[in-house]
Formats: sequence, structure tokens, C-alpha cells
Amino acid sequence: MPLLILVYKDEREEIIDGIKSTIGYFKKKHIHMGVSEKMESDTHFLKIFSDCKLNERLKNIFYTYISYILYNIIVDEFYKKDINKFLDENYFFLQNDERESMKKESLRYIKGNVSLIDENSIYCINKKNKIIEYIKNSINENNSINIEGFITFRMKNMLDDIESIIDKVIEKYMVEREYDEFIKLLKYFVEIQESKIDYMDIEIKEDGSYIIKDKYGKNITKELYSELAEFRNGDYTKSEDLLISALITNSPERISIHCTENCKNEEVIDTIKNVFTDRVKFYRNCKI
Repeated sequence: MPLLILVYKDEREEIIDGIKSTIGYFKKKHIHMGVSEKMESDTHFLKIFSDCKLNERLKNIFYTYISYILYNIIVDEFYKKDINKFLDENYFFLQNDERESMKKESLRYIKGNVSLIDENSIYCINKKNKIIEYIKNSINENNSINIEGFITFRMKNMLDDIESIIDKVIEKYMVEREYDEFIKLLKYFVEIQESKIDYMDIEIKEDGSYIIKDKYGKNITKELYSELAEFRNGDYTKSEDLLISALITNSPERISIHCTENCKNEEVIDTIKNVFTDRVKFYRNCKI
């Protein structure tokens, strides 16, 4: 009795390549598998055999390999037929070049071709694994699967997870785009206004707080903060926000930031670096 029968139409190189990879894995485990194929009209009937009975662990590995083959076929089908419709309905405001970029980037995340492990990639990996598990459970129901039929009748059960990965990728892009536009605005504001302070020295304490000094070493933190409307109104939550506001408002010609290793929020360092560029210098492990 075959381990699995795959039924599909036309030539699908991805299936053959995927099965070769599966057979190669089990060969290293000294388990030999074989394949037989017959054609009826344009339909392929591909049977996979093993020279021994697989235990539950090895059977799970075998079904996982097959599930990945089917997963990639399903994703490719979605991108051939449905991606443009999905983008038209949900992200019509994207420019053509942005659409193409998002299609490539989301496909990379959907197929798991990401090296950076962050909140977004973990979210996408979990969604992908959920679909893989669904496919694997479907295979377990029967030892044969018709790929075209599976795509036609089961695709809707996987569509939400595929689309949620695309949503996450585009959401990340929109946040980054808004941040870039915000940085450009701040840079423009800094460049056109006259500097109120020629030099500002910032020390980051071990607790992450900031002390601002002038060129004479005088602590001017409270003085600068008291000039800010959000400080006077009590309408602030983060010391980073006050620091950025003080820098933007006074637009110093030169800035030195010491003990950057104590910073609790790397984004504030990046923002200062991007806005003030060559006006700012950073120092680590300072003995002030």
C-alpha cells in the first residue's frame, strides 16, 4: 500500500523537486522510498512507496514534507489569481511600484525566506505553520490527495491566514514610510531654522534618563524642558519625546551624546542620528 497518492494535472516541477527532497531526507535515515506514476488523459497519478512501515514520528515528518510542497503550490496559485484583487480591494492607495514591492516582500514572508527574527516575522511564521498543520491534517484524513480539488475546495480555509501575513507586511511598510516622512519633515525644520544653542552635551544615565548640558558643562535640562508647551501642560509620557522636542526646538549646531549603551530606547538614537546627521556624535562607555 502506498504512503500517499498525489493526483494533479499538467506538469508540476515543484512536486517532483519536492518529492526528490523528501526521498533524499529519508535515504539519509536508511529508509528507501520509491515513486510510480501513471497518466490518464492530462492527469498524473503519483504513488509514493516506502520499503518499511514508518513509525508515527517518521510519518509525521513525511507528511510535513508533503505539506510544504502543497503549501508552496497553494501560495503560488494565490499569487497568480488572487493577489491583485486582494490589493485592489484593501490597498488601492498604493502606487504601482509600491504594489509590486509589497507583492515580492509579502511572498518572501509567506514562504518563510526571512533571516531577521522580529515580532513581524514570528507572527508570519506562526500563520504559515498554522496553514502547514491544516494541510497535514487534511492529508492524514486520506492517503490520497487531489491537488486541484484541494485548492478549489479548501483554499478558503487558508485564505484568511495568507491574507493576514500580507496585511502584516504592508502594515510594517506603512509604519516605516510614515516614519521616513516624519524624519524628512524634522530634518527640513532643523535645516531651515536658526540654531538657538551652538553646542549641546547629552549624558544618558544608567536608568535611561537624560541630562542636557551646555558647552560650559551647566545642566540646562529643566530650563530647556520648561520652554516646551507639552512639558508646561503636563502633556507628555516619555523623556525621549521631551529630548527630541528640545533638540528640534533649539536646533544645536553640534551635539555630543555620551553613554549610549544606557539608552533604553534605540529608536531615539536612530531618530537623532537621522535628523541631525553629521551634527551629532555618539560615545559609548564614557567616563565623564
